Formats: sequence, structure tokens, C-alpha cells
Amino acid sequence: MIRAIRTGQRTRLGLNALTLLMVLLAAGCSTTPSSRYHIQNDRGPDGDVDLSHLKEPTPRKEPRSRGGNKSPYSVWGKTYYVMNTSDGYVEEGVASWYGTKFHGYKTSNGETYNMYDYTAAHKSLPLPTYVRVTNLENGRSVIVRVNDRGPFHGGRLIDLSYAAAKKLGYDKKGTARVRVEVVTEATTPAQVAHAATSKPVVTSAPAPAPTPTSSGAAQGYFLQVGAFSTELGAIKVRNHISSLLDAPVFVSKPETDSIYRVRVGPFVKEEEAARFLDILQRAAYPETMLIKRSLNNPSI
Repeated sequence: MIRAIRTGQRTRLGLNALTLLMVLLAAGCSTTPSSRYHIQNDRGPDGDVDLSHLKEPTPRKEPRSRGGNKSPYSVWGKTYYVMNTSDGYVEEGVASWYGTKFHGYKTSNGETYNMYDYTAAHKSLPLPTYVRVTNLENGRSVIVRVNDRGPFHGGRLIDLSYAAAKKLGYDKKGTARVRVEVVTEATTPAQVAHAATSKPVVTSAPAPAPTPTSSGAAQGYFLQVGAFSTELGAIKVRNHISSLLDAPVFVSKPETDSIYRVRVGPFVKEEEAARFLDILQRAAYPETMLIKRSLNNPSI
């Protein structure tokens, strides 16, 4: 009787071990990636593809998409902000591209990604936005429609579709140094080129009504975030602050010097300006200071 019980225990243990072994073998042979994508490593299409027939999208005014414009949002523990407006945006940085791995999957605004369309992903531009991307290494440019979020890898400014990267000539090397400039339905190529060198204008809500002083001069409170020797550096900071604050942000340059100053305002009340001052000082701009200037010439 005891012998029979022990024999049954060995049989059950053997079956359990066999079952566990089969499960482990099945898991080891599985080729299904852990992510939602059908392959783990991104790549371009197999073989060379002729994309000479593709036409660049025509910039037009579109409402913000229902998806992809939540602000702030978090990815991998880091928080990002969507800009209140894309007007006047221009920035230089590193562009990457994405292809087969994401082909056919949903973009952040709910559309289907097609690596053979001229589209792009950006972390903070409103969706959709049209931008001209210029490869600074060879001078090639392309207009793309931003309809996705990313890239979330350090040091990259924009992620282009495979087609756009191929047109810019860096599909074989992976990344390129580029300039990204927002274009609108009324923007001509000449205007786009001029935008990189012209003085930017206020890119947020209209300024509040001026506050007269005892002397009769209209003055207001401003926040000066920083002063820069190049306009491009000032524009980059202005664009970032526009994504943080619901307040007018602009770049000023007095005729008396060559310094570009990023300022926020004007504000009617000092208390209101102080509230935004606290936000900026906490958001990596500790040198921001409160100033009072004439509304007729706030660049002084």
C-alpha cells in the first residue's frame, strides 16, 4: 500500500515536471516581441524603393486633433508640454527617422502611420503642424506634417518618416543635423527663409490693457528670462517658454545693442507677474527677473 502511494507521487511529480518543461520550451521558442509592435528593431523597407512620385503636403489650417495634444504629458517618467502656439517656431537639432516597425500603427493623434508619407513626430508642437525640415549637411529640404509625438531619445529634436528621411538623404545613416521651421498655408518658401532671420513677434494671447502711472506714461510688468548674443538661441528659449506658460512671450532687441532678450508680459499687476516668475524659476530658469518697462517700448 505504501509502495503504491509512493509510486503515484512519483508519477504526478514526473507529469508536473514534464508540463513545466514544455511551457519553458514554448516560451523560449516564441518569436513574439514583448511590445505591441510586430518587430523589435526598426528598419527601412526591404530593397530600394522609388519615392520620386511622392508630393509634399500642402500646408493648410487645421483644427487641433482630439488626440495627442494633452499638456502636460509624461513618457518614461519625464514630463513634456505642448506649445500654446507654433507661430514663428524655428529650431535646429538632430533628426532621426522611423520606419517598418511603426508602419501601420496609430500615431499620437489617432491617424495611421505610413512610412511612405511625409510626416513627422515632435515632442511639443501642436498636432497637426506643418514644418519645413532642412538637412544642414546637404541643403535638402522637405515639408512634413507633424501628427505624432516623439522622439523621446535624448538629444533628438524631430523624428521623420522614412520617406522624408530618404528625401533629405540621411536614411542610410540614421540621423542628421536639421533646421525645423513652421510653415502655414500663407507661407511661401521665401517667407520661410526670411523667418529664420527676422525678429519674432509676440506668440501668445494679446497683452492686457496698459496701466497708466502718475506721470501719464503707460507701463507694465515684464519678466526677463535671459539675454542672448544670437537670435536663434533666444528663439529656442522663447519657444520652450511658450509651451510652459499661457502668457505673451517675445524676443526684444533694442537698436542700441546686439543682445536678444526673451521677455514675458506685460502684466497689469505685480502679483500676477510674480506668480509667473515663480513658475519660471522653478522650471529651470532661476535667473528670471521682474522688471517694469514702458508699454510703448518694452524692448528697452
